Amino acid sequence: MEDTIVKSYLQKSLEDWRNDILLVLDEIEKEYEEVAQELKVYSYKYGITKQVIQSTVNEEIIEKIRQMYHKPFEENYNQLKEYIKDLEEKKRVFQMFIQKIDEVTKKESAKVTTY
Repeated sequence: MEDTIVKSYLQKSLEDWRNDILLVLDEIEKEYEEVAQELKVYSYKYGITKQVIQSTVNEEIIEKIRQMYHKPFEENYNQLKEYIKDLEEKKRVFQMFIQKIDEVTKKESAKVTTY
């Protein structure tokens, strides 16, 4: 009887923690998708301005395009790339939590069934 109460409390606690982490993972995933879309947009913007610059011969126009578009797009693109790397790391870390919680839960379930 006491083992069942301890088991129930342990399982409930681990399950609650796992659910909390799943919520965090869900938020990270949503943010990741948004950043990935922005990254795609800036990738296109950066690529287009680069092509236009390569096709332009007037240095004054080239410099204007670089100042107005190319450099800001490149900066945003690079910032988003770094941000998405951070989000990937967060996803990896929180997925590790889920994996470890699942391992402990399996071990504890196996202990209870062997009694």
